[in-house]
Amino acid sequence: MNGLFFGMFMVFVVVMLMLDLFVFHKKDKVVSVKEAAMWTGIWVSLAMGFAVLVYFFGDWMMPPAEGVTDLAAYRKEMMEEFLAGYFLEESLSIDNIFVMIMIFVSFGIKKEYYHRVLFWGIFGAIVLRFIFIFALGALVTEFSWLLAIFGAILIYSGIKMFLDKGDEQVDTENHPVVKFASKHFPVTRESHGHDFFHLGKMTPLFLVLLVIEFSDIIFAVDSIPAVFSVTKNPVIVYTSNIFAIMGLRSLFFLLSDVADRFWLLHYGLGALLTFIGVKMIGGEFFGWHIPTLASLAVIIGILVVSVMLSVLIKKPATQTE
Repeated sequence: MNGLFFGMFMVFVVVMLMLDLFVFHKKDKVVSVKEAAMWTGIWVSLAMGFAVLVYFFGDWMMPPAEGVTDLAAYRKEMMEEFLAGYFLEESLSIDNIFVMIMIFVSFGIKKEYYHRVLFWGIFGAIVLRFIFIFALGALVTEFSWLLAIFGAILIYSGIKMFLDKGDEQVDTENHPVVKFASKHFPVTRESHGHDFFHLGKMTPLFLVLLVIEFSDIIFAVDSIPAVFSVTKNPVIVYTSNIFAIMGLRSLFFLLSDVADRFWLLHYGLGALLTFIGVKMIGGEFFGWHIPTLASLAVIIGILVVSVMLSVLIKKPATQTE
């Protein structure tokens, strides 16, 4: 990994976060669908721009191993892996959006505070995923059979998605994070605007932030190993994750009011996790090799078909109760 490149990338991330918090969203407000669509387009465009940079400068960003002589082919493969990782993470993050919506609704959080909670939640996710991805990357390099174990976990998660309805409720009183925080730290019962702390005590808004961070950790157990199925390069895994996460807030506000319409997407993501799990196990034990472009086509195809079928097929009355 080129240290200069990674430093520049992290500076870019920090600058974008600071612009978001101190320039574009200084005041608490409800983010409109129009604004969310605009920012979603900006983040997707930035991710595509980064893919172009990888295509032209990938060998500088992530120097190839010794013996690699065809640098053009190397850069092309890196770009394809980034795109596959990005769209895979973006697709799977949609299920996390549904979970976050349930958390906000269950805790009765006002919509004008959603962005503040999501901002700090994503800030925490950037740090935690750095640790998780590079630690897992080192382990996978040393023990490749770990991918098969994660593949089995993904298959289990995919089947579980098919069996449940994707409409679980959040128990605000008995959630393990809430119970732990309430037991070990002083917590106020009343909300205090957008403050996370009041007179040295945690507010309910901070508890929501902790619950969202916890849900993201659980989500990462599935999504990060899934991205390792398309690339073993931890830098590609991390950068694709970060671009997807940075765009998660705008995607949340874009989908929050129409999430119920895409009722089949939950099952599509289950199929996607199952496909990735089978791919990881097959690659480890049977030597299966599915080209990156083919994996990318499957990822986008499952997402598009799930959305189209959700629009074309009316949700059964038994699932709307």
